Amino acid sequence: MDAEEYAKMAALEDAMWWYRGLRANLQTMTGAARSGERLLDAGCGTGGMLRHLRAAAPSLGLVGLEFDARACAVACAKSGCPVVAGSIDALPFASRAFDLIVSADVLCHRNVDEAAALAELNRCLKPGGRLVLNLPAYGWLASAHDQRVHNVRRYTARGLVRLLGCAGFGEIRSTYWNTLLFPLMVLRRLLWRGGASDVMRYPAPLELLFRALLGLETRALSAGWGLPFGGSVLVHAVKHG
Repeated sequence: MDAEEYAKMAALEDAMWWYRGLRANLQTMTGAARSGERLLDAGCGTGGMLRHLRAAAPSLGLVGLEFDARACAVACAKSGCPVVAGSIDALPFASRAFDLIVSADVLCHRNVDEAAALAELNRCLKPGGRLVLNLPAYGWLASAHDQRVHNVRRYTARGLVRLLGCAGFGEIRSTYWNTLLFPLMVLRRLLWRGGASDVMRYPAPLELLFRALLGLETRALSAGWGLPFGGSVLVHAVKHG
């Protein structure tokens, strides 16, 4: 990952509207976790999601996995949770170790083997365990940020459901999000392709507006609705067998 982009993500992930929306939507898709369940954040980055989950559900057994050694140290200090260095292609955990695995924007990375990673996620889940993935949508929306974090794949909901089905998952629920702001996103990506990263500090009025719009989407997802398009794809799946 580009060191400058990494530093910006670490500095802004607690406050920036997009990261706040991502955390809210991931928590919505995980549903009500039972006390004592073990949850893995596979590709936890700098620990923002782990810290959020620790505050929201302190009874969970939370563990992070991160490939980048710098991020491991930051994530552990930020969240207070154990964070293990390793690859999602070869998870350093026992089979059936977790009740729930969350992974945000990891399968899209150039160093990740999709098939190997999904097989490992399946292996480390208990039967009936849940997998929640967030991934960037639509290949034609590739951006400067994708280049800087080494993303080489973007997804459709249909394609992601097919991948998960082939990897042994069922009861798959998929939805897009960042729908209300999607027209602005498309304009920015097409008009300034290769320009500045989307990860930045936005003016306070825009920040509040964007948070409010994503809040509406989170409430829709909480009510069981699916969104027909957007900048990201979110899926929930269950391990069978």
